[in-house]
Amino acid sequence: MIKIPEILLEKAGEVEAYYKAACPDMAPFVKQCFLNTIETTVKQLEDGSYFVITGDIPAMWLRDSAAQVRHYVRYAKEDKELQEILEGVIQKQTELVAIDPYANAFNESADGRGHQDITRLNPHVWERKYETDSLCSPLYLAYHYWKETNRENIFTEGFLTMLKLVLKVFRTEQNHESSPYSFQRQHCAKTDTLINQGKGRPVNHTGMTWSGFRPSDDCCKFGYLIPSNMMAVAALTYGAEILREVYKNNELAMAYTGLAEEIQDGISDYGIVERGGYGRIYAYETDGFGNYNLMDDANSPSLLAMPYLNYCSREDELYKNTRRFVLSGENPYYSCGSFAAGIGSPHTPKGMVWHIGIIMQALTSDSEEEIRSCLSMLSATHDKTYFMHEAFHPGNPSEYTRPWFAWANSLLAELLITLKEKDFFASV
Repeated sequence: MIKIPEILLEKAGEVEAYYKAACPDMAPFVKQCFLNTIETTVKQLEDGSYFVITGDIPAMWLRDSAAQVRHYVRYAKEDKELQEILEGVIQKQTELVAIDPYANAFNESADGRGHQDITRLNPHVWERKYETDSLCSPLYLAYHYWKETNRENIFTEGFLTMLKLVLKVFRTEQNHESSPYSFQRQHCAKTDTLINQGKGRPVNHTGMTWSGFRPSDDCCKFGYLIPSNMMAVAALTYGAEILREVYKNNELAMAYTGLAEEIQDGISDYGIVERGGYGRIYAYETDGFGNYNLMDDANSPSLLAMPYLNYCSREDELYKNTRRFVLSGENPYYSCGSFAAGIGSPHTPKGMVWHIGIIMQALTSDSEEEIRSCLSMLSATHDKTYFMHEAFHPGNPSEYTRPWFAWANSLLAELLITLKEKDFFASV
């Protein structure tokens, strides 16, 4: 789609050479997965911005697009061409949030493609499933890019408008019953629509912010999705720093900090339960009335991904308890087979495991044995494609969904880069 910056070709070669020597089983994945996003999903538009499709769907998800380019950010300081691309992605995300902060996926142009649901429609919008993490993801990408490059030119008036919209929506959804948002889809699986005339199940006031849908694009059972609220706490903290340091807007920064504290208090007061054999763990969802959904989904933000999202440390006791739960048969979406074991999702057929879940397990582990086990499972379940899929059957890896899934490929590349940077195999 576009000319690949030389630095990405160079770094892909360096990582591949490392794995040929250190872990030959993973070497064939490196260039394919490292370059998959830039080779197949990124397109420059006439206005200079960059549009990033999710893979086999011709639309741009705010969450996916941020995740797809995340592993390139660490190289941006060294290369002007890569800076242009990443800044163009940030510009596009900023524009898309301004079009509709409740939408999760967008068209390249206002051509009306996508789902025609019962909600406030816009020809720019592919799908209008409100997901809290969709508003967090652009803040994560911009913040990490800023910290890596020290380039503040991404923080435009348009970006400030986005920051104000994020605050407004998160505040509104603390009191969802008064929100203007509703969503209904006809003639679909029940996970693709919201009950109660598109408003979802009633929720109590907790301080947390409501989400209609999970990062899998499935509807929430209970409206306070704990991993997304965790991501919101971190994203709001990033936003507050940007507002103070770059925009010198202390008033808005304080509003961001205050909201992060309210959401954190809500997580602490309403999001933790006692589970026999595990102690105190985080729930996946709650309604604030005492109802809980104890599970985890492979899609990030997830409970497994808490340290990856910079919400807590790997040594946090609540995280360790929760991790043991979600990586066990007590999690209804954890499955085992002769080739692999890991977290799946109700978004795909029962009993399937997601590559993203196995990769996230490795990214959040301090155990050399566990990381090696994850690498072995990844190398045994790609069905000779050397790409990551969405979900696969752990007893028959030739049975899988989505042969082309750029987010999963990028996440694997990030894992391989991270292990190389730590020189992981030198200590194994």
